[in-house]
Amino acid sequence: MAPSTVFMEPDNLLTPKEKNKLRKPVVEKMRRDRINSSIEQLKLLLEKEFQRHQPNSKLEKADILEMTVNYLKQQSQLQMKRSFHKSSQFDFREGYSRCLQEAFHFLSLHKVRTETQTKLLSHFQK
Repeated sequence: MAPSTVFMEPDNLLTPKEKNKLRKPVVEKMRRDRINSSIEQLKLLLEKEFQRHQPNSKLEKADILEMTVNYLKQQSQLQMKRSFHKSSQFDFREGYSRCLQEAFHFLSLHKVRTETQTKLLSHFQK
């Protein structure tokens, strides 16, 4: 009788616990690869910033992450300052416009136009 080979699927031989044990290192390696890839992307995106702070030095992953966090904090603070400045300018313009409307309304209630009223209206229209 000729020898026969029995094909057995590896999945059928392993218990779910054993499958997880085999899969865990692969999944962990994929996770580490994603982390390393993201850190490398950060390094490339902020390369000029890193060179400014630590020129000619090899950065460790922790350095890259710390410097990225600091950079993002600085950018966030700058953006808040800019938006506050724009908001202040908007508030000033809105207040000035409201004040101007009130002044015109007040002056329009008086039918007789004095020289002072005329000068004042002329000044406001500038």
